[in-house]
Amino acid sequence: MKTPFAKKGEIERKWYVVDAKDAVLGRLATKIATYLRGKNKPVFTPNVDTGDFIVVINADKIRLTGRKLDNKVYYHHTGYIGGIKAQTAKSMMEKTPEKIIEKAVWGMLPKNTLGKQMLKKLKVYKGAEHPHKAQAPEILQ
Repeated sequence: MKTPFAKKGEIERKWYVVDAKDAVLGRLATKIATYLRGKNKPVFTPNVDTGDFIVVINADKIRLTGRKLDNKVYYHHTGYIGGIKAQTAKSMMEKTPEKIIEKAVWGMLPKNTLGKQMLKKLKVYKGAEHPHKAQAPEILQ
């Protein structure tokens, strides 16, 4: 018996909608990363992008447990000397709540070109509306 390997052209991709309202960030991110990677499918192949498209709505209503809203800090460097920038989760939730979900999911994907390709299939929106109704996405619990 041979092991079936998924090929790039044979993969069927579905669209899913995830409502982030009152969902805990880490638990939601693991579920999203599993579907983006394609690990929920029997044809999962580590070196091929077998994942589905995920649309996340209500990103501004996500929950962080404990004191993470005040204590969790996101860093990035501008590339210049002394150019490290820090932003708390609370200030990030006010400005760009979509970035918090994207960063959490990116931390659970492979750090290579395949991982970047998987992250492109993640669409995150602040409110309850999204422009992907034509794809007829299924609701993912």
